[in-house]
Amino acid sequence: MPDVPHFPPTAKRVIYLCQSGAPSQIDLYDYKPKLQQWATQDLPDSVRDGQRLTGMTAAQEHFPIAPSVFDFNQYGESGAWISELLPHTASIANDVTFVRSMFTEAINHDPAITLMQTGTQLAGRPSFGAWLSYGLGSVSEDLPAFVALTSGDTGQPLYDRLWGAGFLPSRHQGVKFRRTGDPVLYLSNPPGVTRGDRRKLLDYLAMLNHARANELGDPEIVTRIAQYEMAFRMQASVPELTDFSDEPEHVLKQYGDTVATPGSYASNCLLARRLAERGVRFVQLYHRGWDHHTLLPKSIREQAAATDQPSAALIKDLKQRGMLKDTIVIWAGEFGRTVYSQGRLTKEDYGRDHHPRCFSIWMAGGGLAAGKVVGRTDDYSYNIEEDPIHIHDFNATLLHCLGINHTRLTFKYQGRHHRLTDIAGNVVQPLLG
Repeated sequence: MPDVPHFPPTAKRVIYLCQSGAPSQIDLYDYKPKLQQWATQDLPDSVRDGQRLTGMTAAQEHFPIAPSVFDFNQYGESGAWISELLPHTASIANDVTFVRSMFTEAINHDPAITLMQTGTQLAGRPSFGAWLSYGLGSVSEDLPAFVALTSGDTGQPLYDRLWGAGFLPSRHQGVKFRRTGDPVLYLSNPPGVTRGDRRKLLDYLAMLNHARANELGDPEIVTRIAQYEMAFRMQASVPELTDFSDEPEHVLKQYGDTVATPGSYASNCLLARRLAERGVRFVQLYHRGWDHHTLLPKSIREQAAATDQPSAALIKDLKQRGMLKDTIVIWAGEFGRTVYSQGRLTKEDYGRDHHPRCFSIWMAGGGLAAGKVVGRTDDYSYNIEEDPIHIHDFNATLLHCLGINHTRLTFKYQGRHHRLTDIAGNVVQPLLG
């Protein structure tokens, strides 16, 4: 194991609310009132400045500017502009920092979300949670260090490699909780098999595996033994974890009407808090459905309605329990959306294509700044004018809060020392509290 933490941390754990599909920053957080006077005009070539187009809009003859149809107001001490779609997020404006100047190189979903989660567009590298498990280890004896949760029925596919361990030892990969049946595969014993029977089987199996490990010296065999033991302990810990009957009614109400629906975004937000409470180091929550190339006004309303209240409830819940001060919470997609409409533009309807040059996220807790707005884009929400923050900078900053120097958390593979931030990344001081 690496020698970490490198310095005293301000955070112990991370809850990452990944909004898969790329939410439109122009309709949620990046208010651009001048767009109203430019509506339907073509985006000036000087603004686009040669940015490559996706296959969805490359054949368009025109790139008409599409102002947001939603109203915005300012909230909190920072005066953060927030869309009418997010009233609950508006209520936590003093607890979070909005970043409007994130950027990435990736222009399509798969490489973009892979870069966001693993620090590279290439598939097969360790995910953030795996790096954290490798660096800081596990706190809980009865639950894994890294858990992945999913919600949303349509949208971009979610691959197991997004919570995988890559070339790190496999014990560091995320454990995905399922939305139906047993939360974890084979959690329940087969009919007629008691817990005592399972214990005896694992004891005999461990004896055989230890003998094989001594013979071959393969560390993956030792990992297998440890994972069998973790699975046995999870047979007792997971049913209790996923049973919300001990939650007060006011807490359930805070997360919204769908909190009792297993696999819903609201249910997963509450489950993320319960996992964090029990020592899980990294919880990755993926919510699909933000890929709005057409019918954006209707579709984004639906996504905001599903996610706004539970996201804000998570912050309030953690704060009330005294956990927000050492828990990082991130709300982010993989890139932004274009100011111009994809396809037909009407006064009330439009779609937006992929936009890597700028996008908006928010973050809270764990030593990060609160009640702040960082970064500024131009009047088209197309180019960054102030405080550009690359994903490597973002990840370096998160690792810093966790007591890790991002250049020193490395793993040698195929002759090279790899790290989450590749060969780049700087800690962003304005993001720190």
